[in-house]
Amino acid sequence: MIRFFDILFSFLGILFLSPVFLFLYIAIRLESKGGGFYKQLRVGRGGADFYVYKFRSMRIGADKQGLITVGGRDPRITSIGYFIRKYKLDELPQLFNVLKGDMSLVGPRPEVRKYVELYTEEQRRVLSVRPGITDYASIEYVDENTILGQAEDPDKAYVEQILPDKICYNMKYIEHRSVKEYFKIIFLTIWSIVH
Repeated sequence: MIRFFDILFSFLGILFLSPVFLFLYIAIRLESKGGGFYKQLRVGRGGADFYVYKFRSMRIGADKQGLITVGGRDPRITSIGYFIRKYKLDELPQLFNVLKGDMSLVGPRPEVRKYVELYTEEQRRVLSVRPGITDYASIEYVDENTILGQAEDPDKAYVEQILPDKICYNMKYIEHRSVKEYFKIIFLTIWSIVH
């Protein structure tokens, strides 16, 4: 049933938001050199690699300077990038990932292989379900960039504090996974963005 809602909502989202997609794509291309979209290899269900799609919010080559975005004013982020990140608009192209079946609207956020390799056997349970665009961890850590910006060693802070905490939130969803929980997280996510 969840997969049915994923297909329905991602298709309708792409259809109705296509003018927004076009506007953002053009705005990103006009502001800085490079394409409007960005793709990154992430780890999905069963430990399989897939490309996650986003609107590009950083300057070309910025990911080579580190995988973690830190602080409210990371100099790698473009002006339009700050705006689309604030309102989570950079995540919209992931509706294509959902339609394709790589992702769900709700589920653990997919990590890069570097961090998945650090999972314990128990933590690897997050790979038993489709990764999602949003989950409890996304809601709780809506200000993750700011937290990391205040850390002396952002990568260490992410690995030792934030990542284990996020996985605990992921488990909460996995253990109570249902259509009711699915809609609850969608509404909580919308509320956290507009509130």
